[in-house]
Amino acid sequence: MNIPQLHKLFLTSSRISTDTRKIKDGSIFFALKGENFDANEFASEALNKGAAYAVVDTTLENNDRFIKVEDSLKALQELATFHRQHLKIPILALTGSNGKTTTKELFNAVLSKKFKTVATVGNLNNHIGVPLTLLSMNSETELGIVEMGANHQKEITFLCNIALPDFGYITNFGKAHLEGFGGVKGVIKGKKELYQYLKKNEKMLFLNLDDPLQKEEQEYAQNFTFGSTPAANVQVEYTSHDSFAGIKAEENEITGNLTGAYNSANMAAAYAIGTYFKVPKEKIKEALEEYIPQNNRSQIILKNNRKIIMDAYNANPSSMTAALDNLSRMDLSPKIAILGDMFELGSMAAAEHQEIAENYAKSEVDKIFLIGSNFAATSLESEKVKKFATFEAFKQWFQPSEFNRGVILVKGSRGMALERALELL
Repeated sequence: MNIPQLHKLFLTSSRISTDTRKIKDGSIFFALKGENFDANEFASEALNKGAAYAVVDTTLENNDRFIKVEDSLKALQELATFHRQHLKIPILALTGSNGKTTTKELFNAVLSKKFKTVATVGNLNNHIGVPLTLLSMNSETELGIVEMGANHQKEITFLCNIALPDFGYITNFGKAHLEGFGGVKGVIKGKKELYQYLKKNEKMLFLNLDDPLQKEEQEYAQNFTFGSTPAANVQVEYTSHDSFAGIKAEENEITGNLTGAYNSANMAAAYAIGTYFKVPKEKIKEALEEYIPQNNRSQIILKNNRKIIMDAYNANPSSMTAALDNLSRMDLSPKIAILGDMFELGSMAAAEHQEIAENYAKSEVDKIFLIGSNFAATSLESEKVKKFATFEAFKQWFQPSEFNRGVILVKGSRGMALERALELL
C-alpha cells in the first residue's frame, strides 16, 4: 500500500496509535521498533483491542487488516508529511536549547485566541513526536505549532523535511546536549538548521534581536523581529514583579505566572508572534497573563511560608545558571537550591558540574544541596554546600528544619526526577 492509499484510510480512522495500552477504537496502529522492543509482536493485540488496521514491517499471519510496509517508522513519517501537505495550513516550528516547551505553550496560548490551533503535546518533539503532532491536526485546524528537539547534527533538518514549516523561531543557543553536538559550536550549528531550512525555502524567521546569534540572521529579508532595540518590529522592555517574569510592549504591561527573568524573553517572543498574526493586543495580554506553567516547569508553589520554585523537568548548564541567577536576585531569604545532575554532557560533565558548584557556592544563595554522582564528585569545600550521591541518600538525611522558610529552587535533569523533593518539602 502506498502513502496516498494509507492516507485515505487514515482520514476515515479515529487516530494514530503506537502503544497497545492506549488503543482507541477505529485507530491505525503503527508497529514501531526500539532498542528493546518490536511492536510487530503486538500487532494482533492492537487489532483485538479495537484498532482498525495495524501497519507492520514484518510478515505476519494473513489478515487483511495488517498493512505491510518496508519500514513502519518511515511510513509514519511519510504519512505525516503527506497529511501536512493535504491540509495546506501554516506551520510554525520552534527549537532551542532552553525553554522550547514553555515557549511553545505560550505561542499556543496566544495564537489560539484567534485561530484553531494544534500544538505539540508535552515535549513530543522528536522523529516520532513530530509526525504524531502533524497527524493530530485535521480539517478544522487553522495553524499548527510544532516543537522540534535534537541532540545531534542534522536532526532539525530531518524534522523540517517532515513538517515543512512556514515560520520558525529559536529560543536560544546554550549548553544543552553537549555530548551529542560536540560542544557549544555544534549546538549553534545544529539549532540553526531550522533557520537554514526556512531561508532555503524562502519562509519567515522570527528573531530576538537581543540575541547576537539571532541578530546575524537579519540579513535575510523575510524576518520579523522583537527586542529592546528600537530597530525591532516589536520593541519590548523586560520587567519582573515579585519574581514573576513580565514585559512591557507597546504600552501594554504584562506580568505572567512564570518565574525567572529568562522567561521574559519567551513572553516577548509570544507577544511578537501574536502581533505578526494580528491577534488583538488585549487578547495577547490576556493569554500571557492567564497561562499557568505545569509539568514542573518554572512552577511556583507557596507552602508553609515558603516559596518553592519547581523547575525539575530538565536541566543543562545554561538553564541551571539562569535559574540560579534568578534565585540569587530574589528578595526572600534564605535562598536555598536543591540541584540534581545535568545529563548528556559527555566528557564535559565533570567540568560543567564543578563550575556550577564553585560559582554558586560564592553567590548570594545561602544553602545548596547537590544530588547525583556528578555533583557528588565535585571538589568543593563550603559550609553552605551539602553533597549526596543519590536522591535516596538525600531523602534519608532530609531535615525539615533546613527548609522551613525562604525560597527554594528545585532544578535537575529529567532523569533525576527531583519533583520527588516536593513530597519531602
